[in-house]
Amino acid sequence: MKNDKLIPGVILVLIGAAILLANYGYLHFHWWNIFRLWPIFLVIGGINLLFAHNKSPWASVLKISVVVFGFGLVLFGNFGDRYSFWPGSHINWNNNDDNDDNNSDDNNDDNDKGDVKPAVNGVFNEPYNARIKVARLNVSGGATSYYLSGTTDQLFSAATRDNSNRYILTSSKDEDSVYVVNFHMKDRNGANFDSDKSRADFSLNTNPIWEIHADAAAAKLDFDLSKFKVKELKLNGAAGSFTVKLGDPLESTNVEVSNAASDVRILIPQNAACEIETDTGLSGNDFEGFNDVGDSRHETTGFAAAKNKIHIHIKGIVSGFKVNKY
Repeated sequence: MKNDKLIPGVILVLIGAAILLANYGYLHFHWWNIFRLWPIFLVIGGINLLFAHNKSPWASVLKISVVVFGFGLVLFGNFGDRYSFWPGSHINWNNNDDNDDNNSDDNNDDNDKGDVKPAVNGVFNEPYNARIKVARLNVSGGATSYYLSGTTDQLFSAATRDNSNRYILTSSKDEDSVYVVNFHMKDRNGANFDSDKSRADFSLNTNPIWEIHADAAAAKLDFDLSKFKVKELKLNGAAGSFTVKLGDPLESTNVEVSNAASDVRILIPQNAACEIETDTGLSGNDFEGFNDVGDSRHETTGFAAAKNKIHIHIKGIVSGFKVNKY
């Protein structure tokens, strides 16, 4: 093998071996590290450029060692939930109230420094009308945490906390008489990576049939939809953490997932009939309790004969996808 092909070959072998081991449950990747430790790829590239024309054995050992150590750190280093893409910016997903109480002294210290803006609390409501049979919730915006689990007498309710008052709620009706609720962020220049205090908690009315579309980057999304009638769910994003719990399916409940560099987990009822179609690359898939029926498809036992079904289509790269029963 030529020396100039040694490092690309080692990289391909490492990636392939890691994904195979992950698919069989022997490894667990920390996908967030790709964005936290991205400068490692600059180091790997720099070392290989510096020693590109050095054919000595020690130079080859050095280049291979840097690649192996770098990939090992990125794939398996456990640095908690804090995400940092650029020095001085960070996102921390531990936004629950208990953590806020426990860290109140730390927050006070930060305020003394004058570099932390106070959180802005907001409440958004969309009234319910009994004539609304099908409703669609569109959620868009990144660098924040979205939670959905509660029910409400309104059609839609949201309680927000952030440091820039950046959320907007609008509504309309589309050509198919679907009532559309849009919850999104204001247009703004630049990006906000300081999401320690950015959070939105949603509640939905249980009467309509729901279509839910979420488009979020560098975000955490945790939706418990087990109480609601969900006809359609679309998840699009990158560099995020997405957890969704579905309830009993309608005649056809369709789920479309398109993610890059994310952790995605979907929970379905124990006895639900479900099929999964995948189009994924450089990703780890974990579909426990499903039968591999070929052509990148997995099914629960008895899926074909079931009356109500969940159809899941997963598309993405460099991500971890899990579908589990509860």
